[in-house]
Amino acid sequence: MSAPQITDQPAAAPAGMKKLDLLAGFMETNGPLWGRLDEADGLPVMGFRVELRHCNPMQICHGGMLMTFADMLLGFTVSVAAGGKKFLPTVQLGGDYVGPAPLGAWVEGKGRLIRMTRNLGFSECLITADGAPCLRASGIMKIPSQESREGNVLSLFR
Repeated sequence: MSAPQITDQPAAAPAGMKKLDLLAGFMETNGPLWGRLDEADGLPVMGFRVELRHCNPMQICHGGMLMTFADMLLGFTVSVAAGGKKFLPTVQLGGDYVGPAPLGAWVEGKGRLIRMTRNLGFSECLITADGAPCLRASGIMKIPSQESREGNVLSLFR
């Protein structure tokens, strides 16, 4: 087994993925993130390429990065299902690490909406690294009564 290539330029995202133009701050710092809306249900599919800055000393994507990615994916999933014009704070986030995401791997996930009430959205996802499961996560997001000033989440994917 050869050592992973360490470069300043990560490999490209798969065809059909659009670079998400995230607001400055924490979400932008963890990117670049890529996404598209699933043709079947209109919910987000998101991904990122594991870079050295995402890794632990073993050159495996740090669990904190994977959970951050899951939090964004689940939040966007519920937001899109709720119309895409609300910022949704996380109420609960849980996950199980089921495999590694090595340096250079393409990490991808698709959320699934479990249930929505007037105030809460329940979702789950399976995140893979080069097609192999690496994280199973679930979350509960608060659905605010008003649209947020952050804009339209759907526009990120179009």
